[in-house]
Amino acid sequence: MKRVTIRVPATTANLGPGFDAFGCALSLYTDVTFEETEFGLEITGCPEEFTGPDNLAYVSYCAVMATMCEEVKGVKIHIDARIPVCRGLGSSAALLVAGAMGANILHGNKLSTQGLLNITNAMEGHPDNLAPAFYGGLTASMVDNGLPVCVNFPLHPDWEFLALIPDFDLPTTKARAVLPAQLSRADAIYNIAHGALVLKALELGDGKLLRNAMQDRLHQGYRKHLIRDYETIEALVRTTGAAFCLSGAGPTLLCITRDKDLEERLMKKLPQITEASWEMLPLHVEFQGAHVIGCE
Repeated sequence: MKRVTIRVPATTANLGPGFDAFGCALSLYTDVTFEETEFGLEITGCPEEFTGPDNLAYVSYCAVMATMCEEVKGVKIHIDARIPVCRGLGSSAALLVAGAMGANILHGNKLSTQGLLNITNAMEGHPDNLAPAFYGGLTASMVDNGLPVCVNFPLHPDWEFLALIPDFDLPTTKARAVLPAQLSRADAIYNIAHGALVLKALELGDGKLLRNAMQDRLHQGYRKHLIRDYETIEALVRTTGAAFCLSGAGPTLLCITRDKDLEERLMKKLPQITEASWEMLPLHVEFQGAHVIGCE
């Protein structure tokens, strides 16, 4: 029987004003191993409630198999997930990407990466996490006539990413439920302008421009009330000169800076302003997207 292990990077989506459009791959990973068997489904490495046929890695695996007109006889899946669940770091997208690539590689690489993105986007609903997970680096994505289109953007090499991960989760469904159904023309213009400047600031390594451009009026203002101490932490981070935003739908908060001492500075001050437990995780951009790390 054939076996393959796929490594998928974590991703942060939105990056402030780039709601459902911008995404960046980060140096935190989920590894998923797929092994074909004669029959049945066996999933290990995750809580028991996720070991059934609704596991996203298996759902994605089956969707790609169906597209290739291949029968799913049986499969063993082992998940080694270092990306925290429901924290806004692309844990769901990582499983979808792994499942799609696993099925494709085990059956002759019949589909392109774009084809796999098309299939997984139909399940996820938006490609902002999927695109950087597949391609790595910083991406901007849209959906045109039902199909995702994405491009990579350059980043200055000196950026440091510091994820502040709390000890509580925030389901994406809850984070989306608080968003307004409509917005004003002024807010739309605000986000278009700020989003364009975010991409340029990340390319240039311009910290001041990035801090100013990272504002938005589409989602963060509505979601911050779901995250304990959001405004207090934002104020603290801004005093350090770092840019600040939600990672995806939250509750992870993301600091972007060229200051290599940011973690040390925040470690001294953060416990003084919040009662919640926040893990500080220094990360860098992962320019390699999902790839095979083992194949038999």
